[in-house]
Amino acid sequence: MAIEKKKEGHLKRKRRVRKTIIGTSERPRLNVYRSNKHIYAQIIEDATGKTLIATSTISKELKSKLKNSKKADAAKKVGEFVAKKAIANGIDKVVFDRGGFLYHGRIKAVADGAREAGLKF
Repeated sequence: MAIEKKKEGHLKRKRRVRKTIIGTSERPRLNVYRSNKHIYAQIIEDATGKTLIATSTISKELKSKLKNSKKADAAKKVGEFVAKKAIANGIDKVVFDRGGFLYHGRIKAVADGAREAGLKF
């Protein structure tokens, strides 16, 4: 019962955030999801519903680099990696979607890593 209430609260926050954040072709949405072990980031264009760029702590490019690193450090590297891929594809401005999670810890680390790598939001 307590887990159901927690999930329900998370979904409410997610819907509330998503109401105001829309990714366009000029400024796609940088969506972040965190599980207990991993963190996922993807850049989505909502007009067409396409995922332009996606990466996570379990992606082949990052998995070897993230061995023996803490969760927050890994999240920062994911942010940097997604920003580098976005800039290589011609995307320099995004809208940050925290996905109903509080903006601290690993979510903030992804945002900081993306900003340091050159994304603007």
